[in-house]
Amino acid sequence: MISSGTDCYQDRRAAQITRGCVIELVKHEKPVRILTRSPAVVRDIDVFKAANGLVTVGSSIPCLDDEKVRSIEPGAPAPSARLNALEEISNAGVPVYVSMSPTYPTQDREDLRDLLTKFKERLDPDVVFHEPINPRGGNFQMTVEAAREAGQEELADELDKLRDRDHWVEYSKEQLTAVRDIGDDLDLPIHLWPDKEFIKHAGEDEEFFRREREKMESPEDYPKLPSSA
Repeated sequence: MISSGTDCYQDRRAAQITRGCVIELVKHEKPVRILTRSPAVVRDIDVFKAANGLVTVGSSIPCLDDEKVRSIEPGAPAPSARLNALEEISNAGVPVYVSMSPTYPTQDREDLRDLLTKFKERLDPDVVFHEPINPRGGNFQMTVEAAREAGQEELADELDKLRDRDHWVEYSKEQLTAVRDIGDDLDLPIHLWPDKEFIKHAGEDEEFFRREREKMESPEDYPKLPSSA
């Protein structure tokens, strides 16, 4: 996985290192999953195409409201640009996936369907990972403050409500269930990633969400590797 801790295409130097790492990993026939928010990833389409299906490229796209996303992800590329980049990569014959996370409490079932439909129509991704927002920690407080400072009062208010555990559990359950159901309707492979703390309070659905989180395999169909790999 390149990378989940920091963006592997955040600047020119990081992009150069990432390109070299992908080339070496593919040379040794190792499957590679890339996660980035940067549209600059399209510069390496030649490397991805030469990988013969061993490279899967993904991006975090919680919604396609550029202004709303920008309010809590200042400085990050707009989600519409991320979608365009993934579409270009997909059109080049390279497998793609989406990290649909973290989705916002202002997104209702219709919003989630619209988003997943766009992924299906424009990307036909190998998998869509989904995770609701986690209200714990200092980063969440910064998120609420950033939304309010950007004039996104509704978003800030709904985020603030998630500090109440019962409200957060209900929101998480509604969104995870909606994404699962819509994915089934659209024949989209969905991989849910429920929060560990949420699972403890999921009631009668606890066992289902626990199994979802503990899934080790993802739906990508990597080429079969040699037995010596």
